[in-house]
Amino acid sequence: MAYAHQPFDYVAPSGLMAPEPRHKVIIVGAGPIGLAMAIELANHGVLATVLDDNNVVSVGSRAICWSKRSLEILDRLGVGERSVTKGVTWKVGRTFHRDKEVFNFDLLPEDGHKMPAFVNLQQYFVEEYLVQRAQELNIDLRWKNRVISVDQNADFVSITVETPDGSYMLEADWVIACDGARSPIREMMGLEFDGELFEERFLIADIEMQGDFASERWFWFEPNFHPGQSALLHKQPDNIYRIDLQLGWDTDPEVEKRPENVIPRIEKVVGHADFKLDWVSVYTFQCRRLRNFVHNQILFVGDSAHVVSPFGARGGNGGLGDVDALGWRLAAVINGAAAPETLQGYDRERCYGADENLLNSSRSTRFMSPEAGIERLFRDAVLHLAARADFARPMVNSGRLSKPCIYPLDAPDADLPVGARPGAVAPDAPLKNGWMTEALGRDFVLLVLGCDAPELGIRVVKPVLTDMIRRRYLGDQPQAVYLIRPDQVVAARWLSASAAEIEAALEQSWEG
Repeated sequence: MAYAHQPFDYVAPSGLMAPEPRHKVIIVGAGPIGLAMAIELANHGVLATVLDDNNVVSVGSRAICWSKRSLEILDRLGVGERSVTKGVTWKVGRTFHRDKEVFNFDLLPEDGHKMPAFVNLQQYFVEEYLVQRAQELNIDLRWKNRVISVDQNADFVSITVETPDGSYMLEADWVIACDGARSPIREMMGLEFDGELFEERFLIADIEMQGDFASERWFWFEPNFHPGQSALLHKQPDNIYRIDLQLGWDTDPEVEKRPENVIPRIEKVVGHADFKLDWVSVYTFQCRRLRNFVHNQILFVGDSAHVVSPFGARGGNGGLGDVDALGWRLAAVINGAAAPETLQGYDRERCYGADENLLNSSRSTRFMSPEAGIERLFRDAVLHLAARADFARPMVNSGRLSKPCIYPLDAPDADLPVGARPGAVAPDAPLKNGWMTEALGRDFVLLVLGCDAPELGIRVVKPVLTDMIRRRYLGDQPQAVYLIRPDQVVAARWLSASAAEIEAALEQSWEG
């Protein structure tokens, strides 16, 4: 069933009649990343104003694959369980060469996590849920408010906003650009992306049909129904299927989007004509980013800061990683608990995360569309061997799926499980009443296992030591103390720690 887009009400802003007081934060863009950013700040006591030049959620499925870590973030924002309930849960991916399966993987082979490995859910549903959550929190959402100019002053930003009733001015201590890959704010500031633009195009089609395809990710190299190219299929809610088809650089995007050209291609994929075309788009592979995401009082988040090829589900998930890293820091700066230099930690960590995504995405792109010569010889040899030899199967690269970035923190560490090392997201685990991700919350906490912790005024989480908690946090050790950041990243860990050691690590966590 096709999604029914309902417009949000435009309300004439007060700034049209009289100057508004300076805002603490203005977020430009009410896509999933801008809305998530506003809710995350609200969770830390900061109410932002969100401006968007449209008044409906996104058209077409767009971002659909939401990773376990993104679902944990969405859960903290109040929409995680709803997203999982609506979405199609999956963890198995299968890769085919022509008509033969050559490789498959299980992204979450071990139980004991609140959230699944991945959920397929159209972007418009996620936006709808986030809008409703923002409204519950009384966040100021301004539809049909288009930013047409931006100027930085010594300690604030002034912007001009165009509405159906005319233009008005706003001032803000901070402006967060969540205005997408074609970011008008980035263009107004004369900022350029660094990176690669690949000479390759893919067709995206959402179709509505009754089908019995498994809730898995299916990727084909050179399938019989699309010779010499690649194809991808994902199942989505409401009988919507997402199909991606490689086109080649020489194709005309506008011609390829015509229904009379799309429908015969889809018929070959699904083997019949009993479907309805819901949405079509053509995209070009890009792996690029801004050199820096922090530009004085203007901060770039999501696609406005970095763009990647879609294979690997690194766009929306990478943007939520940005939200996760920025929200607690910016709120602390606004609330006077940290200096503005703290935001350099966001810039450093998320540039590192973007580079990791760009590297993985570029490798996937090259494997899918190798250049003539040694690249193609290598790719074809790997696909040929993968059907016969175990060692070749991990080399098949149809898009390394998104995982949370492990930041290279210079922090106290101990001989404890590598999966919970400093810089990594604290692993989830079931507790007596709930889950570890829920217990850690959204502030600094001490996770104390098998021992006591010094009194420091920091909230302490001291769960019963189950086998799963021991395996994920202790290994062979009898006890440990973990300092966990507000974004649930491990800041430091010890077998035992004094108050002075914990305070020093806490101070280091705030440094830019």
